Amino acid sequence: MAAPRRLKVFRTPIGFHDAYVAAPSQKAALEAWGSDHNLFARGEAELVEDPALAAEPLAHPGAVIKRLRGTAEEQLAALPPDRSSVRPVKKRESGRQTKPVPRPDRAPLDRADEAIAAAERRHQERLNALTREEQELRERRRAAEKARDAEIGKLQARADALRETYERKLEAWRSNSR
Repeated sequence: MAAPRRLKVFRTPIGFHDAYVAAPSQKAALEAWGSDHNLFARGEAELVEDPALAAEPLAHPGAVIKRLRGTAEEQLAALPPDRSSVRPVKKRESGRQTKPVPRPDRAPLDRADEAIAAAERRHQERLNALTREEQELRERRRAAEKARDAEIGKLQARADALRETYERKLEAWRSNSR
């Protein structure tokens, strides 16, 4: 039975982190990092010999361990002073440089969003006004129905009284006409 291969610890920078992995070979380390390129040949990966840095990866063989490279303040201090002025210069296939493409203008989108918000407010105000008008119409209708019922009630009572009087007089007339 062959003895297991001795693990080595390798490191490569990934953004603001260093990625460590304990692996038996550079090829295995590249696979763990998911790299299709030989980072070792490019000088972008290296063997770690510091026991303090190697301890955690050796405790988790094959797992990629990320460690922050420097503090947030140190990383911010390393940035150029004005990142908005740093733009990559693109090259055409002929080798001539071209001007960088400017960032798209957001103003038309902002104006469209503002127009939508204004239209929503305007229509909501109109709907609120219509709701108030509907409430006022319901109240006016109830008042009109109440006035109608009161007037018709009085008129009906008067008509009922007159009907009784008429029927009594009619009955008396019939009795005298016979």
